[in-house]
Amino acid sequence: MLATFAAAGNVQAQEHHKLSDQGRGAIIGGAGGAVAGGLIGHGVKGALIGGAIGAGGGYIIGNEHRKHEVKERNRYERAAYLRERRRHVYAANHHINY
Repeated sequence: MLATFAAAGNVQAQEHHKLSDQGRGAIIGGAGGAVAGGLIGHGVKGALIGGAIGAGGGYIIGNEHRKHEVKERNRYERAAYLRERRRHVYAANHHINY
């Protein structure tokens, strides 16, 4: 029993990591698919199949969302770099010191 409490304390002491977009999509899709599969398939078999399909679909959607966010972040960083570069080129051409 003491080992159980020690193990539980160790789990709580670990750092909390943010769940990835893919993981979040898989969990949400799996849960939704399991509910839908259970209702449509009338039982555990339908829930398992629906959960598996939903988890796969949710993972794919989460992955596409992650790629979109990376693309947007890169676009923003590139625009910020170009603005700063233009500012320095303008300053150099007009002999302005910052």
